[in-house]
Amino acid sequence: MSISLLSNTYNRQNWEDAEFPILCQTCLGDNPYIRMMKERYGQECKICNRPFTIFRWCPGARMRFKKTEICQTCSKLKNVCQTCLLDLEFGLPVQVRDEALEITDTIPKGQVNKEYFTQNAEVQMSLEQTPQPYGQLAKAQPPSDVLMKLARSAPYYKRNQPHICSFYVKGECKRGEECPYRHEKPTDPDDPLSNQNIRDRFYGVNDPVAEKLLSRYKELPQLETPEDKTVTTLYIGNVVDMDEQQLRDHFYQYGEIRSVTVVPKQSCAFVQFTQRDAAERAAKECFNKLVIDGKRLTVKWGKPASAQGTGGRSGDGGIFETNYEPVPGLPTVVPMPTNELKTDFFGLSSSSNAAVSATTTSFLPPPPMPPPDLGDYTSSLSYGHMSMPNASGMPPPLSSLRASVHYPSQDPSRVGSTAAHGKPNE
Repeated sequence: MSISLLSNTYNRQNWEDAEFPILCQTCLGDNPYIRMMKERYGQECKICNRPFTIFRWCPGARMRFKKTEICQTCSKLKNVCQTCLLDLEFGLPVQVRDEALEITDTIPKGQVNKEYFTQNAEVQMSLEQTPQPYGQLAKAQPPSDVLMKLARSAPYYKRNQPHICSFYVKGECKRGEECPYRHEKPTDPDDPLSNQNIRDRFYGVNDPVAEKLLSRYKELPQLETPEDKTVTTLYIGNVVDMDEQQLRDHFYQYGEIRSVTVVPKQSCAFVQFTQRDAAERAAKECFNKLVIDGKRLTVKWGKPASAQGTGGRSGDGGIFETNYEPVPGLPTVVPMPTNELKTDFFGLSSSSNAAVSATTTSFLPPPPMPPPDLGDYTSSLSYGHMSMPNASGMPPPLSSLRASVHYPSQDPSRVGSTAAHGKPNE
């Protein structure tokens, strides 16, 4: 409701008159030619109850009209948007930001104390030459791990969508596509997010959105430190158009670096430290929050030397398969052709013919191996393909039929197992 200038002129000199609102990128919208409606002293602030200049605009096509809810003085005290009351720098609720930066709320909630506090805060902010956050927020430490992982890096325009059409929920909406409201099913009324209070959002108390974000942060995966103390190498992923010097300039602050290896084909790099403490410190500080040259990089621990040296394939959980004996009778590795053979494509020269014949004769497969010695098992076989029991009355053991194991399928301990995973079926 608009307040007349002729009535209720108490403390009128402190009424706020502004030329442009303090908004976040999401509430402002993506339209560069936005048009706003301005009304001086059109509404009371929902925090300090003082009349202020309100602005009303449409952030984009198929979006609902939005307006300012609190005055600019309250917005500067908390460094929040005048419409959504989210932090202007991180796009998070006040409760999440204050808990991450360990800030305690000092704004009084009583009417008289609040008015006195607001007037003193306005005087202090008017003396500052450059605009900056007020109070403890200006003296807070750099962004913590919580803010780096939960902060929004891009505007979330879905928050500007119209409200749900109540006639559509009842099945009585006759506008169809011309209806300015959303034709969707409403959320569960028992959902905590359906009950949000603007005062709780401002003071950072009992905010359901903040509690949801904090619970999501606790469920984020953590980087496990390997038990092998000899591992001092970190794997850096998503390394695109980045050289060795950029990585070295960033990681040198954690300790002495032994080597930095960049693999452009795999878009990754390996940073090896001289001490384990430096590698642990770098992994803890850079996990899920490493940004170099505007690119977010992934950080993981490198594999130990014992795991890299084994020739078997790695299965689930880093378990390597056993190395089996080489299969006899297979040809050896064919050497690279000589320069004469590379230029002689049709084999017309005499030297190439001699080289080819020598190569073919030197790499002929060996003669077939004799059949395995089956022992007493051959005596139990008859020409009529009738098996006769041996002296003990039991079939011969399976180990006597296989002298050596060359493939996983020949291993009796892996019968029915899957070679890709390296684990027997249970």
